[in-house]
Amino acid sequence: MFKKLLCLMAALVLVSACDTTGSNEGEGGANGAGGGVKGAARPGTQEDLVVNVGDRVFFGFDKSDLSKEAQATLDRQATWLKKYATAKITLEGHADERGTREYNLALGERRATAAKNYLVAAGIAAARINTISYGKERPAVVGSNEAAWAQNRRAVTVVAQ
Repeated sequence: MFKKLLCLMAALVLVSACDTTGSNEGEGGANGAGGGVKGAARPGTQEDLVVNVGDRVFFGFDKSDLSKEAQATLDRQATWLKKYATAKITLEGHADERGTREYNLALGERRATAAKNYLVAAGIAAARINTISYGKERPAVVGSNEAAWAQNRRAVTVVAQ
């Protein structure tokens, strides 16, 4: 009995020694841009963009045209980019798993370019925006169903470090 009680006390000491107020690693969006208290993102950072503006727009199957929701997100991104005039971004184009690698790379490029063209039309200098396509190589959600595919048909805005 004493041995069980001693083990229980040792386990409690170990658990209480764990850091629960530290780094918040894994929170805060793309590229591990976490840290700090959730909702208190450092202004002008990737985390700020994710938390306060939105970093991605979604597309229909085999489409690269921007929906009203996508345009609204890009409008917020344009406002954010005007506020942080030195920030540069990369627009990553993605596709779902259906189709060939080559086709999806081209589709991802059309999606990233559509988002870039919208931001440029909104007054953001083209020199501040790079594009890249990952096609189907970097899914946000793994799965072979419409719910997963819908999350993978996207363009993601990443703040350059």
